[in-house]
Amino acid sequence: MSRHTTVLLIEAVEGLHLSPAATVIDATFGAGGHSRAILTKIKDGGTLIGIDADATALADAHLEKTDATVHLVHNNFSHIREIAGSLEINSVDGILADLGWRMEQFAGNGKGFSFMHDEPLIMTYGDGKEYSFTAADIVNDWDEHVLADIIFGYAEERFARRIAKKIVEVRAKTPIETTFQLVEVVKAALPAVAKRGKTNPATKTFQALRIAVNDELSVLETFITDAFTLLAPGGRLAIITFHSIEDRIVKLRFKELASAELGQLVTKKPIVPSEQELKENPRARSAKLRIIEKLHTT
Repeated sequence: MSRHTTVLLIEAVEGLHLSPAATVIDATFGAGGHSRAILTKIKDGGTLIGIDADATALADAHLEKTDATVHLVHNNFSHIREIAGSLEINSVDGILADLGWRMEQFAGNGKGFSFMHDEPLIMTYGDGKEYSFTAADIVNDWDEHVLADIIFGYAEERFARRIAKKIVEVRAKTPIETTFQLVEVVKAALPAVAKRGKTNPATKTFQALRIAVNDELSVLETFITDAFTLLAPGGRLAIITFHSIEDRIVKLRFKELASAELGQLVTKKPIVPSEQELKENPRARSAKLRIIEKLHTT
C-alpha cells in the first residue's frame, strides 16, 4: 500500500508565519505531516491542537516530543470553536486545514470510500450510527432527479443524468450495496468515450456520494466562518483544497472577508505544487493552497 505524502508541506506551514510560542490548530490531522512540521516551528513553548474525524488517524499519530503542548482531538473540524473552548483556548495564531485524503483511509477500512476494494457503500467519516444516511441509502432510496443533482453538483460529472437513470434502473431489480456493484452500474451508464481516461470512470460519482453523506460543503462553510472568528488579529488561516468546488468556496469566503476589511489575502492566487513535488507525488496535481490573515477581532 502506498504511504500518504503530505501535500504543500513547506508552503502551508511557512505560510502560517508562526512564532515559537504560537498556538496552532491542525484542523485535519490526517497522517500528521503538517503537525510534525508545525511542531518544529513552535517546539519552544507553543501549543498544537490536532483534530481529525477519523479516530484511527489520531491513534496512529507519531509526533516528536518537544516543549510544545499537544492536544489530539477526535472530532469534526466544523466544531473548531467548541474544541478550542473545551481546552480553554479563546484565540489562536494559526489554523491549517488540508481537505485531502490519507491514503490509508482508502485501504480497505470497510466503509466503501474507494472503488479499489469491494466493500459496503457506507462512506461515513465517523460512527455510522451518528449519520442520517449512508451512500447505500442515497443510491437505493433517493429520487432520480436528486441523484443527478448530487452527482453533477458535488462532482461536476457531465454524465450525471445518465448515471442516475442507470442507478434507478438497476436498483429496481436488485439493491446496489457494494462499491464494485456501483462501479459496474456507472460504467454501464457511460458512453465509450467517457471510459477511456486515466481515472476510474466512477471517481466523480464516488466523490459526490462522499460529499453528500458527510455534508462536506456545508461543513466547510461553517469551518471557515468559525476558524476565522477564532483567529487572533494577525493570525492566519490556510486551507488546501483538491477539487474546484471546494476551492471556489474558499476563494469566495476569503474574498468576502477581505472585502469587508476583516482579513487580508496572503495569497491573491492559490499556491500550487511545484514541478518537483508533482514529479514525486502526482496525486498532488489538483491541490491549491489559499491563505488569509485576520486584521481585526470579529
